[in-house]
Amino acid sequence: MPDVGVRELKARASEIIRDVRERRARYVITYRGRPVGLLMPLEETGATSTPITGEPVAAAWEELTRLGEEIGRGWRSPLTSTELLSEMRR
Repeated sequence: MPDVGVRELKARASEIIRDVRERRARYVITYRGRPVGLLMPLEETGATSTPITGEPVAAAWEELTRLGEEIGRGWRSPLTSTELLSEMRR
């Protein structure tokens, strides 16, 4: 799996994305020589597992829903998370 720095990714984005799409290539994205991300093709529509962990998609959504509910139970602010983010952006 080749490494590609953020500057190179910016300069060659179309070429790299085409490589991912057509040849199913994978790239490790680096920043100052350190890996920070992974660029890889998504599976065909109707995928049954997540591309990173291989975990079933339904199980991943169930876990996200469970975590959201857990966070909601401990939420102490009178503002919603969306309202808080909007305040931070001002």
